[in-house]
Amino acid sequence: MIRLTDVGYRYPSGDDWVLRSVSAELPPGGGVLRLSGPNGAGKTTLLRLILGLLTPTAGRIEGVAGRARAAVFQDDRLLEHLTPVGNVRLVTRTPVTNGAITCEFEAIGLAEEAWDRPVAELSGGQRRRVCLVRALMASADVVALDEPFTGIDAASLPAVMEYARARLGGADVILVTHDETQAGVFGGTELLLNGPGDAPARTRLA
Repeated sequence: MIRLTDVGYRYPSGDDWVLRSVSAELPPGGGVLRLSGPNGAGKTTLLRLILGLLTPTAGRIEGVAGRARAAVFQDDRLLEHLTPVGNVRLVTRTPVTNGAITCEFEAIGLAEEAWDRPVAELSGGQRRRVCLVRALMASADVVALDEPFTGIDAASLPAVMEYARARLGGADVILVTHDETQAGVFGGTELLLNGPGDAPARTRLA
């Protein structure tokens, strides 16, 4: 179980709080915690805190330490000179064949002609598919998805969302999205962040 208790954060160089008094629980065994709220409310900061990329200024986060983590960030964070296969191989914790990786590319709708090209040459939607496959093949216990479907065309979006939902398995998922359709697909518990100067964050079941 991932548990947030009165979590707060402010940057070391400033006095302003980015987050304050955030509490929530994510049940074990494949739960989804959806972070929502206006721009600047601290959604990405909280995701980074849960991943361990930042340390809370106040409060505590339990249930993540020692567990394998993977993420799709708002920016792609791909190695531009590597192919899609090469980027995925960087994160796989167990040996996988090229065939297993390309099967995932086929399932997510990445055209075969893109598989052996440097990702620098791919379109935004193609790159996003590589990011998703990379995170979902990492065999992680905790998967963070920060606006993960940005750049996916509307016609392909339902199939790509279903691909992601099906392959998350029993992982605990932290999802940042503004999109109600995406929220409906992934369900779970919504954590509404209001910003540090407003009312405390609150949770509600989807």
